[in-house]
Amino acid sequence: MKGILGTKVGMTQVWQGDRLVPVTVVLAGPCPVVQRKTPATDGYAAVQLGWDELPGKAVNKPRAGHFKRAGVAATRHLVEFRDYAPEASEVKADVFAAGETVDVTGTSKGRGTAGVMKRWNFSGLPATHGVKKKHRSPGSIGQRKWPGRVYKGKRMAGVYGHETVTIVGLEVVEVRLEDNLILIRGALPGPNGGLVQVRQSKRKVG
Repeated sequence: MKGILGTKVGMTQVWQGDRLVPVTVVLAGPCPVVQRKTPATDGYAAVQLGWDELPGKAVNKPRAGHFKRAGVAATRHLVEFRDYAPEASEVKADVFAAGETVDVTGTSKGRGTAGVMKRWNFSGLPATHGVKKKHRSPGSIGQRKWPGRVYKGKRMAGVYGHETVTIVGLEVVEVRLEDNLILIRGALPGPNGGLVQVRQSKRKVG
């Protein structure tokens, strides 16, 4: 599936006919082709793209040799795209066109240690008589004498966010090749400035 790497810039809105559409702006490409993998040599077909150029002193020797072999500048990110073989030596924003459907992957914002109301949308305890400073507590977490333990996977307080999230079935509203920008309808995971992977959608939504 074809795809490209980019950086989430932020959200804005554009006119689509007589409708005002919210879009996320992605600075996408040009992404150099760092490695091509084939079934004969690697057992599967894929292309490795780079993104976010780095100065030479910021790259260790093994990675520097990898980039030198490909004849491209060193990059901060390397991501494989399976079953994709672009003909050019770099992938640009025009790999997608307006109206296409894409899946976008990013790392969600980290929220640290969060309680059950924020993390799992619990309603909390009653805010009425008899409840003293326990309004945001989860309540009972166990059963009776049997099984005498808390089940694994119980929804409780803990670290929330900073995980890989994929949103499927998003529409490409506009592609501005001269500025290397892709405008995608709706919100994308992660903070502004975060890495996002834009891939051709292979799933149906709705």
